[in-house]
Amino acid sequence: MTCTQETPYAGLDPELILQAVESLDILCDGRLLALNSYENRVYQVGVDEATPVIAKFYRPGRWSDEAILEEHRYSQDLMAAEIPVVAPLVISGGTLHAFSGYRFALFPRQGGRWPELDNLDNLAWLGRFMGRIHRHAGAGRFEHRPTLDIESFGDASLSYLSARDDLIPNYLMSNYQSIVEALLARIRACFEQLGPLRQLRLHGDCHPGNILWTDKGPHFVDFDDCRMGPAIQDLWMLLSGERHEQEAQLAALIDGYNEFNDFDPLELNLIEPLRALRMIHYAAWLARRWVDPAFKQNFPWFEGPRYWEEHLQALREQLALLDEPPLRLL
Repeated sequence: MTCTQETPYAGLDPELILQAVESLDILCDGRLLALNSYENRVYQVGVDEATPVIAKFYRPGRWSDEAILEEHRYSQDLMAAEIPVVAPLVISGGTLHAFSGYRFALFPRQGGRWPELDNLDNLAWLGRFMGRIHRHAGAGRFEHRPTLDIESFGDASLSYLSARDDLIPNYLMSNYQSIVEALLARIRACFEQLGPLRQLRLHGDCHPGNILWTDKGPHFVDFDDCRMGPAIQDLWMLLSGERHEQEAQLAALIDGYNEFNDFDPLELNLIEPLRALRMIHYAAWLARRWVDPAFKQNFPWFEGPRYWEEHLQALREQLALLDEPPLRLL
């Protein structure tokens, strides 16, 4: 397959990956393991007589060099503050490297397992670390990273998918548009009612898959989506289950968080609006990347009317949730 803007990784074969790593004077032993990553490409690369490294190749055209380096500095600063994050390795005085048209970074290999989020003690532990991250993050601002907002996550997603009648069946398109427009109106009203909220440097995509748990506790990985936004964005994705279960989980998280940083309870009103924005944005993200063969291989359920029928039903249910009172701190 020819390497194009739509298929930017077509030229990233095993030989090029190993050559890129060895361009940094690292002798590879030929072992190469592809890790789960779709937006970028991430590999565990064996190193001769040493611990393997993780090589992350950034999707061409997504971030500027300045934005990637800002992400790197953020995670390095957190690590320097003894917060358990996985930051890029500094090699030859830098963290971002280029080879044969691809930009990449190397990271230390960090083992671990998914966190057990039904354990309230674990959630309090995560809350403490997130409070530390946000306390440190509040001391500065991103200059080259985006802000989590309704326009980019909501309006742009609706506009893009409205033009994708090759993906959304014609008989569902008008329903999709009307439901998303109703959601965005309610989301805007919620944000406007709350007024200006404090904006922090966020992890931005703090779901359980980006947390590695060991016997020593959690490590936060993959700051690729870091951006400015409200603190609750880094907390709500750790909640699951029925309302009473989420409220118990939230209480544990915030108890831990408040040991190091003050949480603004007004932000509880943003949990369901932010969840709705993520649902809208996620569908558009899949659509934008659908020409990438890795997406068709890993998300085969996305193409076809069944996905969109189920997606519309989920959006309807989310619209109803916006009429419910926000989660409470027990």
